[in-house]
Amino acid sequence: MRLPDFRSSRVLVAGDLMLDRYWHGATSRISPEAPVPVVRVEGIEERIGGAGNVALNIAALGAGAEVLGYCGADEAGARLTGLLEQAGIDCRIERVAGLPTITKLRVLSRHQQLIRLDFEQGFHGIDPAALAARFAARLPEVQAVVLSDYGKGTLHHIRPLIAAARAAGKPILIDPKGGDFDKYRGATLITPNRAEFEAVAGPCHDDAELAAKARHMAERLDLDALLITRGEQGMTLVQRDAPDLHLSAHAKEVYDVTGAGDTVIAVLAAGLAAGMTLAAATPLANLAAGLVVGKLGTASVGLEELAQALPGGPAQRRGAIALADLLPVLDAARRQGEKIVATNGCFDILHPGHIRYLREARALGDRLVVLVNSDASVRRLKGPERPIHPLAHRMEMLAALAAVDWVVPFEDDTPRAAIGHILPDVLVKGGDYADISAIAGHELVLAHGGEVKLLSFIDGYSTTRLIETLRQA
Repeated sequence: MRLPDFRSSRVLVAGDLMLDRYWHGATSRISPEAPVPVVRVEGIEERIGGAGNVALNIAALGAGAEVLGYCGADEAGARLTGLLEQAGIDCRIERVAGLPTITKLRVLSRHQQLIRLDFEQGFHGIDPAALAARFAARLPEVQAVVLSDYGKGTLHHIRPLIAAARAAGKPILIDPKGGDFDKYRGATLITPNRAEFEAVAGPCHDDAELAAKARHMAERLDLDALLITRGEQGMTLVQRDAPDLHLSAHAKEVYDVTGAGDTVIAVLAAGLAAGMTLAAATPLANLAAGLVVGKLGTASVGLEELAQALPGGPAQRRGAIALADLLPVLDAARRQGEKIVATNGCFDILHPGHIRYLREARALGDRLVVLVNSDASVRRLKGPERPIHPLAHRMEMLAALAAVDWVVPFEDDTPRAAIGHILPDVLVKGGDYADISAIAGHELVLAHGGEVKLLSFIDGYSTTRLIETLRQA
C-alpha cells in the first residue's frame, strides 16, 4: 500500500450539500416541563456535511476539489459556502431563494448525541438543466467525478450526469441512496453499505453469495465494480474483470460512523484521479475509514494522518529506537487515539517476572515504551560487574517481546528527562516501590494529566538473585 501524489489530481463532486451543526453542553438535571434532560449549551460547532464533506476529504489529501450543488439563500447557506471556501474547495453552488439550506443540528452532552434536528425541504423541484450544464463544463478540467446522492433532490436527474461523464471518459463514483440502483446504470463504481445493498439485492448469507450478487448487479447495470462497505467486517470490492477483494476493518474503536462513507469514496476518487487502480485505492480507502470512525461527528482524514497509519509508516514501526526518533512516532500514534504506556529498568537478564510485568503494563494501554538504562548507567547503579549483557543485546531481547512496542535507551541514572519528553498516558513501575512518589518522572506525568501505577510485585524473581545463584553453582 502506498500514497500517490494527490496534488496532480482534481475531482468534481456533485450532490446534496449540508451544514452539520453541533451544540455541546453539560446535562445535570431533568426538565420540570417534560421528562427530558436539560442541556446547558456551552459550545457551538459547524462542519461541512453531505457532498461537501466528500469534497473536504478530497482536499484534505492535497487533491483539487470542486463541489457542485444547491443551498438556500440563507444564513446557513452563507456559512456553508464560507466553510467550503475556507477549506480551499472550488464552490460552484447555486443559492436558491425560498428553500432552506439542508441543516442537521445535533445536541450532545459528554460526547453522547441526545437528539438530531433536521431542517430541510429538498431541491427536487428545481430545473436540472443549469446544473447539468455547469457539470458538463467542468468535466475537461477534472480526472474523476463523485456523485454524492443523499436523496435530497440535487441528483434527482442523475442519468444525464452519468452519461456526460462517461462520454468524457471520466471515472464516475456514486454513493447511492434508496432502493432504485437502476438510475446509476453506466457508472464506474457504486459504494453501498451492506444494508443498502441487501435491500436491493436480497439477503446474503456469506461472502460468496455477497460477491455473486454484486457481480450480477454490476453486469446488469453496466458498472465496472461495486464496493460494499460492511462496518466492523471491513469492505468487499467486486470488479467485473478482476478477482474479488475482501478487506478486514482497520478501526481500533468505532466512535462515530457519521461521514465514513464520504471518506471512503473521497479516497477512492482521489486515488483514481491520481492514477491508482481500484484494487490499489480500495485498501487505502479502507485504512482511511478505520481512522475516521474513531472521530466524533462529520470528519475528514488528512494526508499526513493517512501516511502515518500506512503499514510500515511511522505509527506502525516497532523495536529499538532513539528518543528523538520516537517522539514523532508517538505523535502519530496519539492522533490515532492510542494510549501510551511507559516503564523503565535495566533488564539485564530477562526472566519470567519481567515477562509477566511487561504484559501487565502493556494491557494498560495500546502501546508500551520500555526505557532501558545504558551500560554506564547500569554500572553506576549496580556496580562495576554489571551489566551482564550489553545494551544492544538487552534492547534486542526486549524488542522481540510481543508486549513491547518500542525500546529506548537513556544515559542518566533515572529516566526522568526521557519521561518528560514522552509524557506517557500511564507510567508504570513494579510493586517493589512503596509509593508513586519514588518513581522518577511521576510528577511530570501527573501534571500532564496522565496516571502513575504500581503493578503487583511478582515474588521469586530477581536478576541479582539469579546472578548469585549462577556464581554459586
